[in-house]
Amino acid sequence: VQLQASGGGLVQAGGSLGLSCTASGSIFSINAMGWYRQAPGKQRELVAVITNGGSTNYADSVKGRFTISRTNAKNTVYLQMNSLKPEDTAVYYCNADFAAIPPRYWGQGTQVTVSS
Repeated sequence: VQLQASGGGLVQAGGSLGLSCTASGSIFSINAMGWYRQAPGKQRELVAVITNGGSTNYADSVKGRFTISRTNAKNTVYLQMNSLKPEDTAVYYCNADFAAIPPRYWGQGTQVTVSS
């Protein structure tokens, strides 16, 4: 499975950004897709996950602000980030296959920077 992420960038606090990630290859094996993030000097953090059935789970720090979704083909996942805070600044990684933690597949990171 290969994951290609796009989006991210620089935004002021309170603004919005969107991330997307498309999976290719043996996508039939994917049970869930999601996003991790890692800020400088901090441990990586699971941000959001969405299962094949559409169930979602969010980190407490992003609940009510971030929304994860998938296409009907289930091979593209989106992360809509609203009301961004400087503490959301991190490299965001797309993930697939959450049969175990950490997930099996990782995309390239994409930088999200929120200025105060």
